[in-house]
This record gives sequence, structure tokens and C-alpha cells, in this order.
Amino acid sequence: MTQNAQQAQEARSDSDRPVLVIGGTGKTGRRVVDRLRGQGVETRVASRSGETPFDWADPGTWDAALEGAAAAYIVPLDLTPSRTPALVERAAAAGIGRLVLLSARGVDVPGYFGDSYDGAGPHMEGEIAVRASGVPWTILRPGWFAQNFSEGVFLDGVTGGELALPAGDGAAAFVDADDIADVAVAALTRPGHEGQVYELSGTRALTVDEALAEIAKVTGRRAAYVPVPEQEFRAGLVAQGMAPEEAVLWADAMKPIRTSQEAPVVDGVRRALGREPRDFGEFVRRAADAGAWTG
Repeated sequence: MTQNAQQAQEARSDSDRPVLVIGGTGKTGRRVVDRLRGQGVETRVASRSGETPFDWADPGTWDAALEGAAAAYIVPLDLTPSRTPALVERAAAAGIGRLVLLSARGVDVPGYFGDSYDGAGPHMEGEIAVRASGVPWTILRPGWFAQNFSEGVFLDGVTGGELALPAGDGAAAFVDADDIADVAVAALTRPGHEGQVYELSGTRALTVDEALAEIAKVTGRRAAYVPVPEQEFRAGLVAQGMAPEEAVLWADAMKPIRTSQEAPVVDGVRRALGREPRDFGEFVRRAADAGAWTG
């Protein structure tokens, strides 16, 4: 951080400055926004479709989003090369006093993901940037989201009766996005989280088939799990309109499930919040009550 940025940061009180949520309309971002506003915290929602225009592909939109913010929650693009370092540099220059970065579980483990994550990878590039920024930082490393079954890439398969994934018979301790948001808000608004890396998971490991069985217990509708080769999975995503490079990332991100590297339960939620994570069964009940799988 430059001397001017430090002076700007010290001169302004955080209490009358907004918290910036980049990606504020996404799975974790909108939950962070809801919690911050529920606590009476002034919150700036930044995204391509948010209240404050922000586009990772257009750096011309960044400075207005960053201006005057006390802290920022950053949901990065999962593409190489990462654009997060450039944003972090501007955030530090703007006098932002706290950075909370959404990263991913396993980014520091060689071979954890598929080939598209070889080397540092986009999430690790972002982590390196916030650590070197001179701004107090917190890093969140969640595993696969439970919400992928209710509002993400798995949803069509669940509602359509057949979920085809390159996950083999591997297992994952799927993490609830509400837990991620709770940890993010704590790190954005309360002391004691500076310099912390929180690995986040759910309470127990489930195979994809077991997760579908949990959903069926509540909804009465049982989707079949069909293991498929990675190439077939990627082709299906592209056919649905996903960019080929993004489809490759999704397929490679499945490796930690397929190899059960996502199965171990980790302690980040407990360390950050002093409580256990939400169970997958609780996620299913809440999602069903909200109508996730109706229609």
C-alpha cells in the first residue's frame, strides 16, 4: 500500500463507509448482502446486474465501485490469468481497509484439480495478491457448494430426473453457501479474522448419489446419478451455452469429488463462528421449503 493510500485509509472512519460486495448478486454475494443489510451495514452491491455497475472484463468500471468503501468482499472470476491482482492493487490505492477473498479449497495442494488448474491457478493468484496488498485480509476456501443442487449447475439434472457428472463414486463434504456468507460477514465486520485462511466444508461427506437420496427423502422425487466421462460432461455444458473454457474449468473442478479429496471435514466454520457447519439435510429442507425443486 502506498503512503497516500494509508493516509486516506486512516483519515476516514469505517463506520460511515459502505462495504463493497463484488459479485453481490451471486450465490454467496447476495447472501452476504442480505446479512450486512440485516445488521444495518451500508452495503454496495457490485456486479454487471447490480446496483453498482461492475464488470471484471471492463476495468473502467472498477474505480467507481471501490471509491470510498471501507471493506470489500471479492468473488473472483475463475479464469486464468486472474484479474484479481489488478483489482486488489486498485483497492489498496483507494484506501479500502479490509479485503475478504472467496478462494477455493485445495488451491495450495498440487494436483488437487484437473489440468486447467496446473501452476498457481486463478484462485492462488488472487490469494497471493491480497496477502501482498498491505491491506488486512481474510481468505475463504470453501469446497463444493451444496447449493449447486438447488440453484447451480446440478439443478437441471435434479429436476429432470437424471444427473450426469464425471464424479465417479467419490464423495464431498458439501458446504452450505449460507455458512460461507456467515463467515464472510464476520470477517468483514468484526475483528479477529485478519490474516486468517478458513477452509470451509459441511458436516459429513456424501457421494453424489447419496446427496440425491437426501433430496428425495424430502421431495419424494429421486433423480438418478449417472457417472459420465469428462469429455461428455464438458460437451453437455457447452451445448447448454457455457463457454468452452469455463466448461473445462467446471470439469476439472470435479476431480476433488471424484477422488474424494473433498470428503474430509474441515474446521473453518467452527474457527470463524464458534459453531458447527449446517448439515446437508438442513440445506435440503430449507431449499425444498423455498421451492427449489418444484415445477
